[in-house]
Amino acid sequence: MTSVRSGYAAVVFDYGEVISRPQEEAQRAAMERLAGVPADLFWSAYWNERRAYDAGLPASEYWGRIARRTGASWDTARIQSLWASDIASWLSTDPEVTALAGALAARGVRLALLSNAPSDIAGALRHSPVLAPFESAFFSCDLEICKPDPAIYRHVLRELGTEAGRTAFIDDREENVLAAKREGIDAHQYEGSAGLRTFLEERFGPL
Repeated sequence: MTSVRSGYAAVVFDYGEVISRPQEEAQRAAMERLAGVPADLFWSAYWNERRAYDAGLPASEYWGRIARRTGASWDTARIQSLWASDIASWLSTDPEVTALAGALAARGVRLALLSNAPSDIAGALRHSPVLAPFESAFFSCDLEICKPDPAIYRHVLRELGTEAGRTAFIDDREENVLAAKREGIDAHQYEGSAGLRTFLEERFGPL
C-alpha cells in the first residue's frame, strides 16, 4: 500500500447522486404507475416530505404523508411496493466514482460516508460491498439531523478526529457544499466523475 502523500486526513463522500446513480427513468416511471396520481404531484410530495424521512421518520408515516398530500388511497400492499421500489432506485452505483474511492483507499486514505438517508436505505448501505473500504458511515436518520445543518459536519469531524482543513468533502448539492466550507472543510460540488478526479488528484496525486 502506498502511503498518503498529501496533508489530508480523510475524504468524506455523499451517497445519493455521487456514489449512487440518479434514479433511472424506468424506476421513476414504475413508481409513478404504482402511485396512480399525477407524476408532478407525486414527486412534489415525495421530495417535500423527504427531509423528515431522512431525519428518522418511519417509512409508514412518510408514505402516509405522501398519500395525504396527493389524495391517494393506497392499501398496505401498494405502500410496500412503493417502499421497495424507492429503496431499489437508490442502490445502483457509479463505477467511475467507486473506482476513485477504491484508488484512494489503496493509497491509505481514510474514507467516510455522510448521507442524508432514511433508515431503510441506510440499513442496506451498511452491508454494501461498494462501501467496504469506508471506515465510517454517518446517516442523517441516526443523527436526526440533516445536511446542511452545521452540527452534522461538526459531528463527523469529531468522530473521525480530523481537522476541518485536512478533510475533503464531496456532495452534489450546493447548499451542502457551502455549509461544509463554512466549517472550514475543503468541499467540492460533484457535477461528474471527471471534475471529481481533478479535485482529488490535485490533493492526492494521480489516481
